[in-house]
Amino acid sequence: MIVRVEDGARVFCAKSALPKLKVAADWRVPVRRNRAEVAWLREAGRIAPGAVPAILGADADANVFAMEWLDPAQHPVWKDALLKGEGDAAFAAAVGCIVGRLHQATADRDEIAAAFANDADFDALRLDPYLRAAAARHPDLSGRLLAILQRTAETRRVLIHGDVSPKNILMGPQGPILLDAECATYGDPAFDLAFCLTHLALKWMHMPDHRSVLSDSFTALAEAYLELATWEPRAALEARAASLLAALALARVDGKSPVEYLSEPTRDRVRAASRRLVETPAATLGRFLATWKEFSA
Repeated sequence: MIVRVEDGARVFCAKSALPKLKVAADWRVPVRRNRAEVAWLREAGRIAPGAVPAILGADADANVFAMEWLDPAQHPVWKDALLKGEGDAAFAAAVGCIVGRLHQATADRDEIAAAFANDADFDALRLDPYLRAAAARHPDLSGRLLAILQRTAETRRVLIHGDVSPKNILMGPQGPILLDAECATYGDPAFDLAFCLTHLALKWMHMPDHRSVLSDSFTALAEAYLELATWEPRAALEARAASLLAALALARVDGKSPVEYLSEPTRDRVRAASRRLVETPAATLGRFLATWKEFSA
């Protein structure tokens, strides 16, 4: 829960974690995730000043913290802009650059891995409700989906945000600002990349009149990110991201947190495209996008 607080001349936001997430499914998660978010915001603020809101204070025992308030008039939500058809490949590239910088700066650092050993919470917040839930809905693909889940759980290379979604990214005057890092953990960098690209792929299916800019944004974000991925071979990282992307897209129609804006015919196209790409994984994100486009209306 997040509220805007006015205290005399000061205006700020206060945020606390809810024990049950606001989705149709019964999805209960630990409120201690609030502490992971504070820690991630502080670490990210040191690496990329201005790319996250400033923390003003935190009470770890109460699982609540205060952060700066950012005027919506100057900081629109990227998801809202995308759904209005106001995509911008340059902004998408800036998102990829920030995520890449955060991953590059935290790659293979034992002290950060120890500070963000949030594996159980990440499973409860991401792996179980998305990948394990999708595997239950698609038993013929469960072996492949659970293998992707296991690989993701076991890959611990960088500090990840865990919810790099357009709804959690503000279009600030100086560039993207990332919010809502409750899922932060030390994990697989491919997860953040794939999670964000999933939303661009879903909107590509949803908005036929804006497919060109969404496709350009997908490619620009991926390329900007991968240029900064110096901690491991690009081919390995990109292949993991492409297979995760297929699994996550399937989870966004058949998991615990389905996207709200897709029509039933579009859900069917997403389901068909995702299943194909889980069955026959793409080696690159470009190949993923080419296959995805085969399922256009």
